[in-house]
Amino acid sequence: MRLTLVLALVFLAGCRSAAPRPAPLAAPLSGVIGVTEEQLSADYWVRRAGAARRVVLPAAAIAQQNRALLERDSSMFDLERLPARLSGDMVRGWVTRLSRAPTRQLYDERGDSVTAAETAALVVAVQPEAVPAEVAVRFGLVTRRTDLRTFPTARRVFSSRGGTDIDRWQETALFPGTPVAIVHESRDARWWFVVSPTYAAWVPKTHVAPGHRVVVLGYAASEPYLVVTGARVRTVFTPERPAVSEVELDMGVRLPLAQARPQTVNGQNAYAAHVVLLPARGNGDSLALIPTLVPRSADVAIGYPPLTAEGLLRQSFKFLGERYGWGHSYNGRDCSGFVGEVYRSFGVELPRNTGDQATSPALNRIAFTSADSRAARLAAVREAHVGDMIHIPGHTMMVIGHVDGEPYIIHDVTGVSYRGADGAVVRVPLNGVSVTPLVTLASGPDATWVDRMTGIVRVRP
Repeated sequence: MRLTLVLALVFLAGCRSAAPRPAPLAAPLSGVIGVTEEQLSADYWVRRAGAARRVVLPAAAIAQQNRALLERDSSMFDLERLPARLSGDMVRGWVTRLSRAPTRQLYDERGDSVTAAETAALVVAVQPEAVPAEVAVRFGLVTRRTDLRTFPTARRVFSSRGGTDIDRWQETALFPGTPVAIVHESRDARWWFVVSPTYAAWVPKTHVAPGHRVVVLGYAASEPYLVVTGARVRTVFTPERPAVSEVELDMGVRLPLAQARPQTVNGQNAYAAHVVLLPARGNGDSLALIPTLVPRSADVAIGYPPLTAEGLLRQSFKFLGERYGWGHSYNGRDCSGFVGEVYRSFGVELPRNTGDQATSPALNRIAFTSADSRAARLAAVREAHVGDMIHIPGHTMMVIGHVDGEPYIIHDVTGVSYRGADGAVVRVPLNGVSVTPLVTLASGPDATWVDRMTGIVRVRP
């Protein structure tokens, strides 16, 4: 199927198209030109993949790549190698680089202006001057899906009145079982500045259970283990232990299975469920690992499934239609969070942010510069495999296959537009995980997305 219109994907800043003017084509009801109903199913792309069940990268190679990521990528943090005491200058640098006073006007959810006095109070709450010359590192496990914030506040702020999709103080989210190093505390003692394997920012203290370093860092390596392979799963409801009742578990979360399987867990017979050890705050708010049930009917696996083209397609399509969530806000995820969680469900770790994913020295990457011709770029994307990640500034997308030799992608994005034969741009809001073609997407008055590509990252040999 050849497209006869040029699409322009518009996300965040919004792009304008100036591509050639082909003959008009009636837009479908969705407004998304170039995508048929059958292409919104993983089965369609699995059938076209070829050798879809062949292992792309074996477990040993994935483990080697993960180690290289920690060793070579400066955006990652190897908590195992953190010393018991950190330089105060290092910690103060992390805090002040993140929690800087904004230089532009921001608005809250009601549309009220955030005042200079309010932001100044937050800068004071960060209290970098309170960081000692040496910081004794503490460790903890995240107990629930929680936001990582620019400042120690849950207040949401936006660039314009009514534009509440992108919270400018939202950094990302952490999930149950994620290990963190605790290195600083807010002035009101309600927030910790933590370092996770992929990000450093502020988190509510009540969402982290502090524990012994060996226990915290050993949690993720415990075997046997359960992996969440659905978009999201919940532990069973249990009035006996509210801390572990209906806890949300996002795709890729890894939880150790209980070594000794009890007959009853929290008032329920365990035979129809998996018994996992879930971190929670126990006596004195310290770490407790509580036996918890995950139903056998849940979308989970014992151990990581093999990394295959079929697996990547089926995992990515489990998010299809989910609302876009900048920095994992609104219980969703953004473009880099989306691809990161799909790959994490196979045990593959990626940097958190788009720019870091696009430039990581530890990943198999084809880089493009202004010296690369359009012909060379087109040849590269037309040879891209299922699961390859294509990057342009500020955005990442995943290849799902080809139609008539042209690549199609799945990505988490805010909108799509196309230019008709009369030159007018028609914008169709998407605000979610969507399927679109790639080659005919345009960006700016004279360039296409292909022209703006910075690289293709491949999790394969």
